[in-house]
Amino acid sequence: MRWAGQQLDAETPGTLPGLGLIAGLVRSVTTPEFQGITFHEVVARSALNSVPGTGLPFNWTVNPYRGCTHACRYCFARPTHKYLELDSGQDFDRQIVVKTNVADVLRRELARPSWNHEQVALGTNTDPYQRAEGRYRLMPGIIEALAGSGTPLSVLTKGTLLRRDLDLLSAAASEVRVGIGISLALGDEELRRRLEPGVPSVRGRLDLIRAIRDAGLPCGVMVAPVLPWLTDSADQLDDLFGQLSEAGATGVTTLILHLRPGVKDWFMAWLARDHPDLVSRYESLYAHGSYAGPSYRKAFEDKARPLLDKHGFGRGSSHRSKPLNGMHPTPATGVVNGHGTTSGWGEAPSDALLPESESTSSRQAESASRAGAGSASEGGADLSDASVSDPATDRFRRPPTRRSRPTTPTQEALF
Repeated sequence: MRWAGQQLDAETPGTLPGLGLIAGLVRSVTTPEFQGITFHEVVARSALNSVPGTGLPFNWTVNPYRGCTHACRYCFARPTHKYLELDSGQDFDRQIVVKTNVADVLRRELARPSWNHEQVALGTNTDPYQRAEGRYRLMPGIIEALAGSGTPLSVLTKGTLLRRDLDLLSAAASEVRVGIGISLALGDEELRRRLEPGVPSVRGRLDLIRAIRDAGLPCGVMVAPVLPWLTDSADQLDDLFGQLSEAGATGVTTLILHLRPGVKDWFMAWLARDHPDLVSRYESLYAHGSYAGPSYRKAFEDKARPLLDKHGFGRGSSHRSKPLNGMHPTPATGVVNGHGTTSGWGEAPSDALLPESESTSSRQAESASRAGAGSASEGGADLSDASVSDPATDRFRRPPTRRSRPTTPTQEALF
């Protein structure tokens, strides 16, 4: 059981499996404002998760929540709930684990002399600005702890609640590098309600991009996942890229739907209900693994690349850092080489649209996804709760890299 490192002698009766092992440290909370959702409050032992050797522009992550009320049918992180002996379907959407003391623990970890002030990414697994954040307000403390320690940070979210913290993020940007990415893959509001029922509206996220840019902060956008035959037509992409350009996005990354085990069944059940005519096409497209077939990927690249160029998101463009006199200048950045970028969000490596076999970044993202998600290999430690420091020496250590696991795609670390 992945909670074993926090086990006490007593067990609280009546809790979900595993959660009873943390008597005195966990309580389960329901509230009318979040009907059907249970919050499981946890006193975490650590906040920083090591992400060794990924090739991504960050080596550390912080994840204040596990599970997500966005309830996205395609969410790659669903299987991580199984490590808590919860299911990856409705439990992932409705049983939310909250690390209530994460900011205090993070502050202590950042104060250690061994901390090297490397970039820390937020939003690598479940969304830090999901609805639960409105209740628990963990992000302000996390942002203040990072900026106050001189640690650069990046945030990826679908949540318009980030707007609450724009002043704080702007203040942080005066002290450290701050990168912000918004995940927005659907321009169709009706499809959004069916596929991402807990996610803020398309208009709300476009307005959030404008607000971020008006605050003088960069804002990349993850158009991920692109759904074959649902959101991938030239007209749909053209319209969405145009809206992102008008809103002032400083970069766009497009990533095709990836269906790993534990997610595929949940997504395909939704597809069978909402789009039964597409089931056989998806079964054929994903017949040989988690990725769409190579011919589809190549066709998508050929279609998307000119549209990214058209709207100023091409490979050769330069970055915009802030609005000019409150107005957004002509779009000037997009799918660019990710090596050396400061945020990691919406600033894809130049191979992000290439077939999997040609994508170096896809092969490098395994440990970022595992550590960001807080998942673990069988018999291994859960990186979301495992200590990353040695109390005896007060020095940080990195968990050993497990080389035997198959790699996972860049999108698993980025949305």
